[in-house]
Amino acid sequence: MDGPRTRYALNGDIHLAYSVTGEGPLDILYVPTWLQQMEALWEEPAIAAFLRRIARFGRLIMFDRRGSGMSDPLVGTPTLEEQMDDVLAVLDAAGSERTGLFAQFEGGPMAMLFAATYPERTGALALYDTFACTMRSEELPWASDPGVRELGVDRLVESWGTGERMRAFAPSIADDPEKLAWFGKLERLAMSPGMVRPIMRLIGQWDVRAVLPSIQVPTLVLHRQDDPVIDPRHAEYLAARIPNARHVMLPPGDPLPLIADGPLIVDELEEFFTGARRPQEPDRVLATVMFTDIVDSTARAADLGDARWRDLLERHDTLVRAHLDRHRGREVKSTGDGFLATFDGPARAIRCACDITVEVRRLGLDVRAGLHTGELEVRGADVAGMAVHIGARIGSLAGAGEVLVSGTVKDLVVGSELEFADRGVHPLRGVPGEWRVFSVES
Repeated sequence: MDGPRTRYALNGDIHLAYSVTGEGPLDILYVPTWLQQMEALWEEPAIAAFLRRIARFGRLIMFDRRGSGMSDPLVGTPTLEEQMDDVLAVLDAAGSERTGLFAQFEGGPMAMLFAATYPERTGALALYDTFACTMRSEELPWASDPGVRELGVDRLVESWGTGERMRAFAPSIADDPEKLAWFGKLERLAMSPGMVRPIMRLIGQWDVRAVLPSIQVPTLVLHRQDDPVIDPRHAEYLAARIPNARHVMLPPGDPLPLIADGPLIVDELEEFFTGARRPQEPDRVLATVMFTDIVDSTARAADLGDARWRDLLERHDTLVRAHLDRHRGREVKSTGDGFLATFDGPARAIRCACDITVEVRRLGLDVRAGLHTGELEVRGADVAGMAVHIGARIGSLAGAGEVLVSGTVKDLVVGSELEFADRGVHPLRGVPGEWRVFSVES
């Protein structure tokens, strides 16, 4: 997914990559973690949807911090003051006189210091899953033990670039090989393993506790319940010491807001920055949905064992994705032993499903498929609506190697030379009425 144009701001000799998205009435600066490369973020549909929603109510300014992504590498250990100068350089280059700050993780301490130091440039401050200090003390007994933290840094350096860190930040999708591969790519683009240790040690030295009472701008403190990455007591500490801060504890979920549960975070941000929360209006589009599913996958996995089944499943996934590309299909999600995809034409969807069933059989697997054409609600990278439910229910009726379609699909491909056999009228669980279903014969 294409993102905004990357530009460069200068702070002395330091080049800082930044971008601007949207034309809203207020500016919002996203203060990121060091795990960032802006252009890679826009490649992940869920993140792109998250960012575009912010850009609907504000002009979103993003940047790669010095030492990460497309900005210049670290030279020495930049102070928080120098990093605030980076923010000023980006805001000046973007033509922003006053901005709201949205900061997460290690972006928080610098954003808090900036808001206290430059209240005339800061309209409001939104903090998500962040802290004033990471190191344990009598005042912060829940914070990191220095020795334990150093061991964690060792493990982080060893696994950098593999995406394994996503298992902590987004456990709900960490078993998706494609998401894991993307996260590993993001790590590699953000920085090399050799940069991880000095940056993590620098983060461990920060302590902005004394600054908190001086923050006078409106402040929102967001945090996840049961957060496995950053203890929620950090948020309680911040909210108790920043004057008039609003504290919102979010329901349990993945800590990484850019991927999982993004709409919930954006709702809170929009209400905070604008004073109103408007419901997200889903985009609607006519498309053909295709569900595929490996028949008797649980039994096959038990027969083959974990390693052989994983290898076979990866070959299946590669084959399906190749056919989706060939027939202009868009993968919406992998369901573990199948796929949900959409197409802009029903005939292409049918031919793709037929090719998949034939090719996958050569792997020793049987796949069934169900197709329906209807109006979909497009919500970021996902799709929803009755058409999706109908496609799924039709797919569940199919036998091994069979492609079933709704009457709507059959009617739309008249003249395509595709042939069908009537499979009768069926009730579809959760769908009103009865539906005539057809199998593809050629």
